[in-house]
Amino acid sequence: MSMHFSGEHFRLGILGGGQLGRMLIQEAINLNISTSVMDPDASAPCRYLCERFVHADFRSEEEVYRFGRECSLLTVEIEHVNTRALMRLEAEGIPVYPQPQLLQMVQDKGLQKEFYVSHGIPTAAFVLVKDKAELQKMGAHLPGMLKLRKGGYDGKGVMKMKSAADLEMAFDGPCVLEELVDFSMEISVIVSRNRLGELSHFPVVEMEFNPQANLVEFLCSPARISRETEEKAIAIARKVIDKMGLVGLLAVEMFVTRQGDILVNEIAPRPHNSGHQTIEGNITSQYAQHLRAILGLPPGDTATLRPAVMVNLLGEEGHNGEAHYHGIEEVMKWPGVYVHLYGKKITKPFRKMGHVTILADHLQEAIQLAGKVQRTLKVVS
Repeated sequence: MSMHFSGEHFRLGILGGGQLGRMLIQEAINLNISTSVMDPDASAPCRYLCERFVHADFRSEEEVYRFGRECSLLTVEIEHVNTRALMRLEAEGIPVYPQPQLLQMVQDKGLQKEFYVSHGIPTAAFVLVKDKAELQKMGAHLPGMLKLRKGGYDGKGVMKMKSAADLEMAFDGPCVLEELVDFSMEISVIVSRNRLGELSHFPVVEMEFNPQANLVEFLCSPARISRETEEKAIAIARKVIDKMGLVGLLAVEMFVTRQGDILVNEIAPRPHNSGHQTIEGNITSQYAQHLRAILGLPPGDTATLRPAVMVNLLGEEGHNGEAHYHGIEEVMKWPGVYVHLYGKKITKPFRKMGHVTILADHLQEAIQLAGKVQRTLKVVS
């Protein structure tokens, strides 16, 4: 069932050329896999790491179809891709993992929510609204979180609706209006499923958000949660990937409520920001696990080597232009500090320019050092 992936004719196609693709290529090199990458940005982070780079739009049916025809197997590092083209390729015998119909479902937050409900997966209560006019009648459902059904990412396409006064500012288009969850913590579990249906999961991680940018600021692995919460979260994440029948990697982001319930917030069918620390912190990285899953190989051991904290390197406010990394020599003197730069030439405020993983014998030590890294290493123009 596994692919003959080490021959010279095997070519892995990756839609999306960002940092996730870049780290996936780093693992593909270990297995001597040649990669082709397609991205609309001519200077995408993957540009000089892949064997073949195609500068084209992964939302265009014709471009994706043409790209896919030259690959032995296709995968994605971003879910907002043209699924019609992928369905055509699949019908012609080119395997696409994760499967196109699942990508289509994940692209639409409304379909995602309906999937959870139909499979008994706990998630926040919600209503679907088709436009701003319909939303005006939803005052009874406030306060809530309004999420565009399509196209949102990294905190874009999401807004808080505190009261009817906020409805004026609302998105005008199909949305999900979700009940506001009073949560004590956000956690993530990355699960994988290979082509034989074998499941595996990484330890639960805990996310701390930057309130300004609505991006993850700190990531702690393993999460500081009770055994019971941990088991519940893992069971839910495994159920999600199993019910989907997805081949590949799935990040399942969840809320832990003040009452101790766990609700699925959203899913990402690809390597994820909440798994970067696995590169140094776990026996198998999330990128290696994704490759194993799509190639039909057995899952790797996901055990934690040492407690880890991951910090995103974001462009500093007020800085636009060519990126410079202040303080990098300083932080690289410290033990257990691993710097990853994504090769983005231009920095913008809050743009993800890299990440730093900090390993220590105790999570608390790693957290303290992570704070020091954040205060010292700055991305400026």
